[in-house]
Amino acid sequence: MKNAVFVYSEEQLKYKFNNNHPFNQFRLKLTLDLLEKCGGIQKEDIIPPRMATDEELELIHDPSYIEAVKQAGNGNLSEDRASSYGLGTEDTPIFPGMHEASAMLVGGTLTAVDYVMSGKALHALNLGGGLHHGFRGKASGFCIYNDSSVAIKYMQKKYNARILYVDTDAHHGDGVQWSFYDDPNVCTFSIHETGRYLFPGTGNVNERGQGKGYGYSFNIPVDAFTEDESWLHAYTTAFREIADFFRPDVIITQNGADSHYYDPLTHLSATMKIYEEIPKLAHELAHQYCEGRWIAVGGGGYDIWRVVPRAWARIWLEMTEYSNISGYLPKEWVDAWQPKSPVELPVTWNDPEGIYPPIPRKPEITEKNLQMVEKALYPIRSNKKSSVSNTQNQ
Repeated sequence: MKNAVFVYSEEQLKYKFNNNHPFNQFRLKLTLDLLEKCGGIQKEDIIPPRMATDEELELIHDPSYIEAVKQAGNGNLSEDRASSYGLGTEDTPIFPGMHEASAMLVGGTLTAVDYVMSGKALHALNLGGGLHHGFRGKASGFCIYNDSSVAIKYMQKKYNARILYVDTDAHHGDGVQWSFYDDPNVCTFSIHETGRYLFPGTGNVNERGQGKGYGYSFNIPVDAFTEDESWLHAYTTAFREIADFFRPDVIITQNGADSHYYDPLTHLSATMKIYEEIPKLAHELAHQYCEGRWIAVGGGGYDIWRVVPRAWARIWLEMTEYSNISGYLPKEWVDAWQPKSPVELPVTWNDPEGIYPPIPRKPEITEKNLQMVEKALYPIRSNKKSSVSNTQNQ
């Protein structure tokens, strides 16, 4: 059994809306090149994705929507029909071959799933995945098909697994949450910037699931300008308690890298410190509860030069137990890409101190986030208290 596999091929770069769109898969290439130049990955670690079949996509997506995506990519979908499916918008413009490119990203996550669930690898990483805003019959927020939702349904059907989905993107993992909102065998946990200021505007702490799925959806919306310490406290506390409550067979993590201060689309003040810790905890809990079964996908991340490669490389380095890397980035990587980068590239794995001015409302933001954690975990904690008091009364 391999420790970890890295799902990648140049085919994943074909998911491209246009040259000016913030969602830029070139970040995959930058990340892989960073891993190669620091000696963290070998050719035999990399496995190609396959294309998801229509039948697999239909585990989540409506057949008429899949057909519309195919027609759009061939230039045969009217403007009216396109807009009814969320296609041809500013967020998700139509591009040639969009069905094939999107199905390849889903197939990459399914490839990762099969490696882990069939015991060929303990961990698998598909950075081309993580498109968590896609809905059953509608594209949304740069996402055409929702690879994580398809993968979760696929794992349920093929491997009869109980799945914990953890989403650390700055945007709420809405598409995945709503796909399994009434399912007690899928637990979703999203920590994100509050929807008061950021798309998609959902992910309130009171969104807890419905029907049999009530109590299996967890959300921690953190305040704008949240810094490392407060963010990590919320993530660590919640992830540990949720994993202990749900006891999954497998953990799938969505690793959007857009909570960083440099990200142009969000309003959080995290640094590389959180991206060092995010995969460490996922790794630890996968071994504690799931015999190591951990599938990780990419997600958002719009500073593709300074943030995403360093953040995403850390996931692979953690999976392969090479995570104590620090100090300078490989000079060859910086020299190779600086001429192409519109910004000054970082030269170290971690951010230097003081990359932003002090946040004036820090105590207030920290206190607010603490209250959010309390509210989010209240059902677990109150159940624990009542079961302890029941035991004592027997």
